[in-house]
Amino acid sequence: MFLRLSIVIPAFRERHKISTDIAQAHGLLAKHFAGDGEIIVVDDGSGDGTAAAAEQMTIDVPQLRVLRHAANRGKGYALRCGVAASSGDYVMFADAGGCVPYGDALRGLAALERGFQIAHGSRRLATSTISAAQPAHRRVGSHIFGWLARTFGGVPPELRDTQCGFKVYRGDTARQVFAECFTDGFMIDIELIRRARRRGLAIAEFPVQWHNDPDTRYRPIRGTWRNLRELARIIWRA
Repeated sequence: MFLRLSIVIPAFRERHKISTDIAQAHGLLAKHFAGDGEIIVVDDGSGDGTAAAAEQMTIDVPQLRVLRHAANRGKGYALRCGVAASSGDYVMFADAGGCVPYGDALRGLAALERGFQIAHGSRRLATSTISAAQPAHRRVGSHIFGWLARTFGGVPPELRDTQCGFKVYRGDTARQVFAECFTDGFMIDIELIRRARRRGLAIAEFPVQWHNDPDTRYRPIRGTWRNLRELARIIWRA
């Protein structure tokens, strides 16, 4: 049995999904941690009742806390706040929408037990399974972004999937590295990798079962420009 786990779920306009995410996170804690852990939902200024829907789950899920942001700042900001509020021996985060079964986190936790400080879920390992792929334009964009991240962003070639929203950390490592970050948007994954490598931290990848959620909050044109700006800022500040 593993030690205490903190699960952070950043959420933006996820009123119809968040209860399922919380139930799956609760199931992981109940089955593998004897309920010893916490679930932190960070509502990133949704405005659609996401926080209220999550708070209704506290009746059945006593380990749940809901953090509310008045305005939308971005996934990176939500994660930084959620990790700062965590207290677990291990910390994981999972994107809302259940693209990866929560049980897959055990593979990442096993990597931490082997001595790694960080473990990334990866869709690009030979043992990973994709039951529903992204649309073609998203796959093309992902490959272009991966090239930019490796060529200019300082991402080592052995990390093949930086953006899968399913990662686990040693608790102290997560709280220290996230506290150093400034990125508010999706590029926080790149900043985290750069800072982790600067500290000499070992990062593993583990296979996941993944399916695309077509109900995404990512807007390709606006999101791409924001990602490029954030990536440039990370490189410049480094």
